[in-house]
Amino acid sequence: MIALIRKVIIIGSGPAGLTSALYTARGNLMPLVISGFQWGGQLMLTSEVENYPGFPEGIMGPDLMSLMRKQAERFGAEFIDDNVTNVDFSSAPFKITIGDDIHEAHCVILATGANAMWLGLESEQKLIGKGASSCATCDGAFFRNRELVVIGGGDSALEEALFLTKFASKVTVIHRRHELRASKIMQERALKHEKISFLWDSEVLEVLGKDKVEGVRTRNLKTNEESEMKTDGFFVAIGHKPNSEFLKGHVDLDERGYIIRKNWTQTSVEGVFSAGDIHDYRYRQAVTAAAHGCEAAIDAEKYLEAKGVE
Repeated sequence: MIALIRKVIIIGSGPAGLTSALYTARGNLMPLVISGFQWGGQLMLTSEVENYPGFPEGIMGPDLMSLMRKQAERFGAEFIDDNVTNVDFSSAPFKITIGDDIHEAHCVILATGANAMWLGLESEQKLIGKGASSCATCDGAFFRNRELVVIGGGDSALEEALFLTKFASKVTVIHRRHELRASKIMQERALKHEKISFLWDSEVLEVLGKDKVEGVRTRNLKTNEESEMKTDGFFVAIGHKPNSEFLKGHVDLDERGYIIRKNWTQTSVEGVFSAGDIHDYRYRQAVTAAAHGCEAAIDAEKYLEAKGVE
């Protein structure tokens, strides 16, 4: 079934998508937000957020997302809590498919974000937001004078480890090999830092703790010897995967799957815009995603005006 042609459809409902929804709704563009089954983005998996402006006492991640959604709904944004199954950007109006339904729009904002890659341990998943994290910038301040571990051996892992030294008493980097994949300058900084130590040739078998992270059980990949280590925080830094699989062949993506922006928020397709972590692999913060959402909404509004869409 083909519904009415919308002025704008927003795909995604994290800070970028919801900010786009707010701005386009207040601009009288009557946006349709296809939010996904699990709406709200990465903040739905976090506990207390202390670095989002306007909340001096902090706020729980899901509560922040709920408030942002209610604010967009107040100005007329409509939501479908379902996943996009296909898109067609070959010509305007663009077609967005959800199951058997096709929704058309004069312009589209892509804000599907990126997911942190985890080890896939059941114990790890149970403790996300309870000491297990994928973002040192977001959660590091909760671990003052604590002992922490970081999983990974690339630039991201060492950046996380170095950042955490601002708060932690000790940071142990656990890496599967005996040499790092990070750039030489990052290696030098980490190897020389008095608060950072390394556990080489090792993998994490289990994150220990019932209600919060209390330690990790590891195995040496050369000797098969298992051991336990006390830790108050468990930070995974093995990369992110942009949620762009459904966009392959429709907009230009880089080799990692991130959207390549042509001009400001514009993608390779005129009338299709990008916001948040779907293109931003550097900052990956709620506040920067929200800013991108604002930018994409303004660009979409100007695009529709230029095209004479009433």
